[in-house]
Amino acid sequence: MKQKRVSVMMIGATVLLALMAGCATTTTNTQDTASMLVAAGFKTITPKTAVQQQKLHQLQTGQVAMIQKNGRNYYIVADPPQNVVYVGGPTEYQGYQQLRAQRHLTQENLQTAEMYQDASMQWSTWGGWGVGWGRMGHVAGVGRVGGVGL
Repeated sequence: MKQKRVSVMMIGATVLLALMAGCATTTTNTQDTASMLVAAGFKTITPKTAVQQQKLHQLQTGQVAMIQKNGRNYYIVADPPQNVVYVGGPTEYQGYQQLRAQRHLTQENLQTAEMYQDASMQWSTWGGWGVGWGRMGHVAGVGRVGGVGL
């Protein structure tokens, strides 16, 4: 009965942590995006006129948009809550894409590591791997020759 209570508590704690992480993700994602854009070489521009302010608020927050000016491609990312626009060229955009890919791989590796932590898997409560197995790793005849340990 105690093991069931501990399992229910672990599940509850996991759900609570997932909810808390989900709530924090929105702010963190915006900050992470801004950090990656700056690290990739994007310039930060603050709108100074009413027309620029209006254009800023027409753009979708956090989305990369490509514009052409004087025959060159530029990539812009609006951040109205911070009252800035990030602007970069093809080189900066490629750097940003690489940083995003690295971040994605890092997050996948972290999630995999968390999933396979021995403490959270509670291996000791499994009691073995199947019928007739006894303690894990101690199967009749495995690791023994003629009943004598190796």
